[in-house]
Amino acid sequence: MNKPFIDQADTWYSRAERKAAHYYASLYAQVAEKAYVPLLTEDFRAWQRNRIRPRSWLSLLPRGMNKPDPRDDIRSMRWLARTGKLERYLHRSMSYIYMRDLGKELDNPATQDKIRRAVADVREQLTRSAAASRDDQPDYMSLAWLYRRAQKEGVESAVIWVIDKLKTVAARMPEELNPEHAQRKLIKIMVGVVMHAIDELDDEPSSAERARRIDEAVRLGYSYGLTYPFVDDLLDSRLLTAREKERYSALIRTALLTGTVPELGEWAEERMELIRYVHAELREAFDYIAGRQRPETRNTFFEQAYVFFHAQEADRKKDLSNPDYTNEDLYIPIILKSASSRSIVRSVIHAPADEGFDNRTFYYGIYNQLADDFADMAEDTQAGAVTPYTYYLKYRDRRPDLINPFELYWTVIAHLIHRVYRSDAETRDVILDRAINGLKRCKARLGEKAYRETMDLFASGHPEFNRLVQRMVRRADDVDFFDKLLRDQMVAVLRKSRDDKKRFLDTIETIRRRINDVLPIAKPDEALPMKETLIDAANYSLEGDGKRLRPILTWVMGVDEYGLDAAAIVPLLRSLEYMHTASLIFDDLPSQDNASTRRGRPTLHRLHTSATAELTGLFLIQKAIGEQASLDRFPAEAVLALMQYSARKAEDMCMGQAMDLEAKGKALTLEQLNAMCFYKTGVAFEACLVMPAILARVPEPEIAALKTYAYHAGIAFQIRDDLLDVEGDRLLLGKPVGHDAENRSSTFVTVLGLDGAKKAMWEHYCLAVEALKEKPRGTAFLKSLLNYMINRDR
Repeated sequence: MNKPFIDQADTWYSRAERKAAHYYASLYAQVAEKAYVPLLTEDFRAWQRNRIRPRSWLSLLPRGMNKPDPRDDIRSMRWLARTGKLERYLHRSMSYIYMRDLGKELDNPATQDKIRRAVADVREQLTRSAAASRDDQPDYMSLAWLYRRAQKEGVESAVIWVIDKLKTVAARMPEELNPEHAQRKLIKIMVGVVMHAIDELDDEPSSAERARRIDEAVRLGYSYGLTYPFVDDLLDSRLLTAREKERYSALIRTALLTGTVPELGEWAEERMELIRYVHAELREAFDYIAGRQRPETRNTFFEQAYVFFHAQEADRKKDLSNPDYTNEDLYIPIILKSASSRSIVRSVIHAPADEGFDNRTFYYGIYNQLADDFADMAEDTQAGAVTPYTYYLKYRDRRPDLINPFELYWTVIAHLIHRVYRSDAETRDVILDRAINGLKRCKARLGEKAYRETMDLFASGHPEFNRLVQRMVRRADDVDFFDKLLRDQMVAVLRKSRDDKKRFLDTIETIRRRINDVLPIAKPDEALPMKETLIDAANYSLEGDGKRLRPILTWVMGVDEYGLDAAAIVPLLRSLEYMHTASLIFDDLPSQDNASTRRGRPTLHRLHTSATAELTGLFLIQKAIGEQASLDRFPAEAVLALMQYSARKAEDMCMGQAMDLEAKGKALTLEQLNAMCFYKTGVAFEACLVMPAILARVPEPEIAALKTYAYHAGIAFQIRDDLLDVEGDRLLLGKPVGHDAENRSSTFVTVLGLDGAKKAMWEHYCLAVEALKEKPRGTAFLKSLLNYMINRDR
């Protein structure tokens, strides 16, 4: 099986290269004749009738009263809806996606019908998100929205799987690979693969078949998309030495030509951990894609993958110091890699051959590549990368034979409109919209002066045409695209998510240290020996490596959200941790869970005796009550209400533990498990939120929202605990794994299965997020807490 791939490699690439050379020759002739100028001049005249209107007095108003910054998606959506422009904006955007990513012809009635349906779906999501969003992140960028969407399609397992994968990629991605942009590209590829899979579905597939195909597409999309950060970006980066890049490229090439990923071998110690992870992920991805190829698509997949990789390698190996590259050297690999990057998607999902798609994609690819290279020209110049633009900038004075890449860009546009898409008016409008939008974004990014200098350099060959284009850039307004907004927003959200996580963990650690400092119980000057023993035992239990989530949450809610004095609520923080630690001591006893370790150390009854442990637990409970009674900086009625509430919650927790003990060795229903979980865990989260709210005299509706959030967050937290007991790392957890199974305890995993437990956790995650929409105050910390709960590894 493997030998034919090796034998065919040269034939594959030579065949593709000849096709690319033929396309390049056609473009070269059109550039030489300046054929694009009269064609696009007429196209712009027709195009501007619907894009450029006489300026109204509204244009003189301040920016805030006129069109908002297009990067502000929520305000932009509201503005577009209010001005009646949302429909055209979405139709233009979806038309472009169908043409670029799905290789469709816009004059096809079936394609237009699909675009209309897509527009309706996106409009509904955007309108709902714009109405519901109260912060910088739109709903459709949230994990809760994604999971709810997955539920509608019946692909929850695939989405949970890919969320876990992306979380690991984000954690492992070095800064040199630009983590946010790498993740964005990966997600973009995944979405493109899913769109292709949906497009390939029959008109009326069964719900089960539709779910199966989308599930597979999500996994295939991740597997293919992984090549961008872990092949393309890694080989472009400076993380690897030149020798290591050669070895890594040889490894990829061997996999594509033999169908088997070779072993990794030895690498420099400082990079070994990263390379080992990358190799394992790519091997799993490669095997998944290859294993789902049908006999009739297998050769096509390996051929397209090899041509794609080889073209990238040919382009990557260029050196900007070499003055002798021909135009063919510069452009043919670009034509091949830009076309292959999208055509390979169909072979990844083992779709049948489609000659029309293959041809349109082949001709279209270089348009996007030239646009991207123009946008990235400054960064590429600084990095010393060879692109048509950087090479032209360096050698244009010495090499009059070099094609001006900006002229080639307009030539490709004219070629697409008139030769590939047969002068279709809608196609013309969408492509010119995109071109002008790209220049407007470039102008905004560079500033007026630098943009004008760039245009004077690249458009010097035909100044009259350039004046026409710049007039369009200045006056055209409605040329924004949804995918550009999504790209900017996704990078911003990924960056914010990383910053929020760091800020959350920093906050947690800072407050954790403060709480640890105030927890130890001091010994009275003349304490009886037995009391000293109880205090020592209590402090031993308190000193363990506890997460302190409960008092931390109370501190943040009390101080940051409700403005309570930090020193004034210290007794409340102590009381919460004393109560929690007491519950753990009782939970670990031989008469209950009989645990041997807690917080990475022997449990208290193992260190002393069960009697000492029991008395220590009672001692801590009394200390907790005493701390609550010392909240003397708050009104007495508020403190009394808090203590009454605390007593009720303590009763609930006792009932939860009793339910847990009664359930040992019994098969519980999901309803029983939810109830037990809430009383054991959820009430503690509720108390952490509600107690500072009571002291702050928060209105009842907000307290109700907090209770709903706490209910679902508590269950999600417990499910994560149950999952960690099956899948966790003992060293990270600080306690044995598999403890629930040994005790024959009913857990969410035993009741629902591993997959079902993960789905239940995400359901409660979504319900907790949705509860926060009813809370009028800031919710950023509570969202971060929820993300921490379901992603923690201990």
